[in-house]
Amino acid sequence: MAFARSRQALAIAGVLGLALGATACGTGNDKKSSDAGSAECAAYEKYGDLDGKKVTAYSSIRDIEADRLAQSWKQFEDCTGVEIDHEGSGEFEAQLPVRVQGGNAPDIAFIPQPGLIKRFVDGNNLKPVAAATKAEAEANYSPDWLKYTTINGQFYGAPLGSNVKSFVWYSPKTFKEKGWQTPTTWDELIKLSDTIAASGTKPWCAGIESGDATGWPATDWIEDVLLRTAGPEVYDQWTTHGIPFNDPQVVDALNRAGTILKNDKYVNGGFGGVKSIATTSFQEAGVPITTGKCALHRQASFYANQWPEGTKVAEDGDVFAFYFPAIDAAKGKPVLGGGEFVAAFTDRPEVQAVQTYLASGEYANSRAKIGDWVSANKKLDLANVPNPVDKLSVGILQDPKTVFRFDGSDLMPAAVGNGTFWKGMVDWINGKDTNTVLNGIETTWK
Repeated sequence: MAFARSRQALAIAGVLGLALGATACGTGNDKKSSDAGSAECAAYEKYGDLDGKKVTAYSSIRDIEADRLAQSWKQFEDCTGVEIDHEGSGEFEAQLPVRVQGGNAPDIAFIPQPGLIKRFVDGNNLKPVAAATKAEAEANYSPDWLKYTTINGQFYGAPLGSNVKSFVWYSPKTFKEKGWQTPTTWDELIKLSDTIAASGTKPWCAGIESGDATGWPATDWIEDVLLRTAGPEVYDQWTTHGIPFNDPQVVDALNRAGTILKNDKYVNGGFGGVKSIATTSFQEAGVPITTGKCALHRQASFYANQWPEGTKVAEDGDVFAFYFPAIDAAKGKPVLGGGEFVAAFTDRPEVQAVQTYLASGEYANSRAKIGDWVSANKKLDLANVPNPVDKLSVGILQDPKTVFRFDGSDLMPAAVGNGTFWKGMVDWINGKDTNTVLNGIETTWK
């Protein structure tokens, strides 16, 4: 996100520097490279001299995504001299509050739950962003995105990565071989599922195991369906407790999701029956598509990072995705999504500089070029987005006509959104009925 329009020359220099290659600025250690001060590093001069400084970062981003994250800010480190020490954990949501309460908070955290951010703000744990970060965010993101971390009139963090969750992954090669067509309506989706089931293959594969965050993939299902059956206004009421968690419209949405997720004829291809969904990891859940053991997997754009090495993601490739079909045409084509926000527990100058850089167009384009990443940053050039699914996602996020809604569980109070809601979905998959589960979650919303 550009600091100010008057600094367009620096932004242009930054784009030029990125075009000259990721290794243009040096060695990637915690001291400025010999190229610091060169034309390749001109775009980073506005962040000041950060030589020898260190900023700790904590997130749920790990494995290959963490490697790509480190690569994405390498030039910034080399040109400014700062070291960004990132730690990714599968227990991030549970451990971050423990660290904060224990006085061991990171400098910054990439938090995907606005509800958790509000909890930290209420506890006086987070620092409002610097003026430069706020200006950068306002230049590069729509007000819809900034509202999620604006609390009591203070802005606490710009978005980092974003994602579109309203996708169903499939194999174009398999569909072509079988003569199957990608559906554009819910009725067509169910008819396709029946056709695939009749062929001897379980049409759907799913998995909601994710360490301390187990259950979250199932929450996405009910959110996506509710947007399609009840519309965005009811969805907004639900995520803010304007209507009860167990409102009849929510009951209907979860039951509709259950016509797929709790249907033994449909799931769980490559893994077992319905209950295997609770023990199948999010990372592995869609992989049976590549071996023909299932045909459909509803998951976000970021699942592109989970396919086995060498998998071609393209309209004519091994895997691709289509829009999770609308149910009620009168409700339009809503899009469910999410993302992380860069929140700071300290306000040292180097921490603020890193926050500002991560909100910039330079950063968004640097990360996008590496692949398998999406952002709602308006400065992100589609030409720098190599993955076709990500290109589709960025186009959706940048389209002002999109009816976008943030992941509901991430908007709710943390005790509900990443607590009883996640756990309730596990119970639901394991056999508890819809009303019992939703009634139980409702009693925990204080």
